[in-house]
Formats: sequence, C-alpha cells, structure tokens
Amino acid sequence: MAKFKNNTVLKLMIGIAISGLFLYLAFGKIDFGKMKESFQNANMWLFIPAIFVQFIAHWVRSIRWQYFLNSIKRVPVSTLFTATMIGYVGNTVLPAHLGEVFRANVVGNKEKISTSSTLATLVIERLIDVLSLLVIMVVALIIYPFPDWVTKSGYIMFVLTIGLFVFLVLLKQKNDNTVRLLNFGLKLLPKSIAQKVDGIITSFIDGINGMERKRDYLIVFVLSLSIWFFYWLTLLFVFLSFNLFEIYNINIVSSVVLLVITTISVVVPSSPGYVGTYHYLCQLSLELFGVPRSVGLSFAFVAHGLSIIPTAIVGFFFAWRVGISRLKAKAVES
Repeated sequence: MAKFKNNTVLKLMIGIAISGLFLYLAFGKIDFGKMKESFQNANMWLFIPAIFVQFIAHWVRSIRWQYFLNSIKRVPVSTLFTATMIGYVGNTVLPAHLGEVFRANVVGNKEKISTSSTLATLVIERLIDVLSLLVIMVVALIIYPFPDWVTKSGYIMFVLTIGLFVFLVLLKQKNDNTVRLLNFGLKLLPKSIAQKVDGIITSFIDGINGMERKRDYLIVFVLSLSIWFFYWLTLLFVFLSFNLFEIYNINIVSSVVLLVITTISVVVPSSPGYVGTYHYLCQLSLELFGVPRSVGLSFAFVAHGLSIIPTAIVGFFFAWRVGISRLKAKAVES
C-alpha cells in the first residue's frame, strides 16, 4: 500500500514537472491580447456538436470493446460505456493511466469476471488504436507535403506496425516458425523486459481469440476507424468555431495532421489530463499551417477543455454511482 502511494506520488510529481516545462514552452512569445481576442471571436455554439460527436466516439469504443471481451463473457455495451467514462476520468485526475485499472474493475465487479482478463483486452485496444492512427497518419503523409524525413519515418512506422500485427496473428494461429522466432527473440532480451513483452503478446492473443468469425476483424477495423473519425470531427468543429480555414487559408488536411500529432501527447509522460503536452503540440501543429502561436494556444485550450471537461463530468457521475472509494481500493489491490 505504502509502496503504491509512493510510486503514484513520484509519477505525479514527475508528470507535473514535465507539464510545467511544456506549458512554459507553450506560453513563450504569446500575445495575450490576440489570445483573448481569438477566444472572444470563437463561435461557441459549435462546441455543442463537438461534445456530442465526442461522446459518439466513446460509445463506439464501448461497442468495439465488447468484441474483445466476447471470449470471456458477452458484456452489455451500457456497462462498457460506464466503465469507459470512469476510466477516462481516472486518467484525467490520476497519473500513469490508472484509469484503465478503474475501467477493468468496473466491468470485473459488475460482470463477475477476472479483472486481469479484462485488463488484457485493454492491451488489445491500445494496439488497435495505434494501428488505426498509423493508417490515418499515412493518409495524411500522402496528402500533405511533409519534409522527407517525416514522410519516411511515418512509412517505416506503418510498415513495422503492420508487420507486428501480422506476426501476432500468425502467433494466434500457432504457426511453428513464428513461435520459434518469438522464443529466440525473447531470449535476447533481459528477463524482466522479456516477461513484459511475453505478457503483452499473450494478452493480445487472448483478446483476439474472442473474435471467432472472420467478419469480426472487419467490424473491429471499421469501428476503430470510426472512433478516430469522430475524434477528428470533434476537432473539425473547433476549427470551424475559430474560423481557421477561412482566416488562414488552410485546408481540411490540417485538422487530420493536428489529430495525429496531438494524439502523441497522450503517450508523452505528463501530469494527469495531458496538460501542457497537448497544448504545446497542438500549438506547434497549427503553427505548421501559419496559425499564430497565440491563436494556436487559444485553440489548444478550447480543444483540450472540450475533450476533458464534459467526459470528466459524466465520468464522475458514473464513478459516484459505482462508488469512488471502492474503485480506489480495487485499484490499489490491482
């Protein structure tokens, strides 16, 4: 218990320090007058559909999660949506993505299934998210003239991710050559790292075992792209509210590029809620298209607030219904 608290506090302090650094970078050379003006000129009515489509994305994510859990138990989408909302609010207020533990605990307690098995399906979810995002990134690379090093890096990442996915599918089918290659590779790694890699791979295989029909793979792929489509649509409404397309004469590809780059902020260690990292990367992304830093930071605060605040409100409500203290105790046990 004490060790858990110490680790959590340490991660929180490191995250806050990183967020502070990125906020310092974001606020450098900012014209607060222009920042205030861009806030005031934004069409706030467009925030409503932005919030609405974001919740559609959360619901679609819950539907997709159901496919990963099918090998364990058929769980109602409503239960998965509740768990997803609680998980998001956990990630907003706690470090180290502890919201994922909350998410697994909600489903485990409600449906009387193993929390560890439920957590394993979340590993699948993250891998599929990365693959889907890379597909979107490749499309952006084809459409937008990035520097050569960015384009080449993107294609390499995409090929490697596809290769990894194919490798894992072959493992699921117990292909002898693939199993031998995996065992050889794990022997080359330090024991602690090898165990973690083996655990992730095992979790992936267990999760995709739930998709018994071939069409399930297609459905999951379509649902995954749909999730990112609705996330993009959320950003698009914010673009329209700030009238960035018309004022700065940029095209719709800029919003796709912004989606890809700001998603990286979730990976970068920071304080809960991705404060600082999201704002700075969002600002840098918009600057690529000629949007001033002050306007870009205003946009970042609005886009971040719309993604965090409404979800947190709903998540806190669901957490209150489930029992926040019970969730916290279960997270410590996990």
